[in-house]
Amino acid sequence: MTAPLWTSAEIEAATGGTASAPFEVGGITFDSREVEPGWLFVAMPGTVADGHDFVARAFAQGAAAALVSRPVEGVHLLVPDVAKALEDLARASRARMTGKVLGVTGSVGKTGTKEALAAALARRHPGKVHRSLKSYNNHTGVPLSLARMPRDSVYGVFEMGMNHAGEIRALVAMVRPHVALITAIAPAHIENLGSVEGIADAKAEIFEGLEPGGTAIIPNNSPYRDRLLKAARRHAETMVTFGSGDADVSALHAVRSDKGGSLVTARLASADLTYTIAQPGEHWVGNSLAVLAAVEAVGADLAAAGLALGDMGGLKGRGQRHRVAVAGGQALLIDESYNANPVSMAATLGSLAAERVDGRRLAVLGTMLELGAFSDEAHAGLAPAILEAKVDDLILVGEATRPLAAALDGKLPVTLVANAAEATDALLARLGAGDAVLVKASNGIGLASLVERVAGGSA
Repeated sequence: MTAPLWTSAEIEAATGGTASAPFEVGGITFDSREVEPGWLFVAMPGTVADGHDFVARAFAQGAAAALVSRPVEGVHLLVPDVAKALEDLARASRARMTGKVLGVTGSVGKTGTKEALAAALARRHPGKVHRSLKSYNNHTGVPLSLARMPRDSVYGVFEMGMNHAGEIRALVAMVRPHVALITAIAPAHIENLGSVEGIADAKAEIFEGLEPGGTAIIPNNSPYRDRLLKAARRHAETMVTFGSGDADVSALHAVRSDKGGSLVTARLASADLTYTIAQPGEHWVGNSLAVLAAVEAVGADLAAAGLALGDMGGLKGRGQRHRVAVAGGQALLIDESYNANPVSMAATLGSLAAERVDGRRLAVLGTMLELGAFSDEAHAGLAPAILEAKVDDLILVGEATRPLAAALDGKLPVTLVANAAEATDALLARLGAGDAVLVKASNGIGLASLVERVAGGSA
């Protein structure tokens, strides 16, 4: 019989709360729409809605109990502060974890790298690797992800994000990783942090939570490599760089595979490894090196990790590929709608350039948010990458992309629209058989709705 995720007695001990009756739960969520039978519903306070207002819905969907700060109808565990209680439960979950924990952050690529790392570890330990779901990487998502970790997990892989200094410091104090990995440093959230150096320092906070004897994994090709290494030295016993040049983990050979990904031979400390990456794009070569560095750091199976990288499918909003039925055949839609900054934009445009197409290359690019005073320069700066990608037709979404339209004036057809709905109409009006279209923007622009409407039920 499978052990429960939590018993009421364990939650009482962790939080100092009081249960109205004994219970056991097999899962946890603070979203009433996600509740499954036998789960604990966490009635989180919020600025827009209070989770207590959805307790009845959670019970109707089969919740076994609710974590609340005021009495409710139904089995519940009463605490003074629900958000603090969730953090306490997260710490208790981490304390009972006897396996290895890995933390991932970075300006770009952290969710994809987290997913690839979890898949690489799970290849040898199916069902025993826990990871952050979705992009649960903030002050509420990380505690929830920790609290969800099964007691018999062999590995835990947690993503941590931030948009202000100090946020990762608080998160990593709960996660306490044995391995801390930074994927890349780029001007994401620069509006709040003032400079890319400030971003690097904020990301480097992940090293502060390393367990004794821990390993820091750092991008070798970053201009901020030495800054990150200096920060890591204060907390890590071992530091590993990945990328090209003199990196500890590097690609000796990388070529495009027949199926659109890459065939790579990598050099690691313990061995050379040849493997295939299912995901297209040169940036995935770097992501894979980071994954293998982390796998090696925890002493896991490198060969199994290589096989897992070859089997990975695309992630929704982060490279998922759809074959879309259009007049006369099919078009390819590449969904990168979840997030965007100058570095990730350039990387995915490079992937579009490498795409073999029978028709045209199209791109729907939306505003990159949280760039502050750097916004005009950053958007206009994408022009060379678009031209190098040989984009035949470009749709730009949002007023902030106007400097990019000006930078491209006369060089290719550009349509500037106000929102995702207009972008969808514009794309549908021109998408043809054999075309490949890249869709990318910050999540707040809402281009996921474009993907849903255009791709529909396509594979």
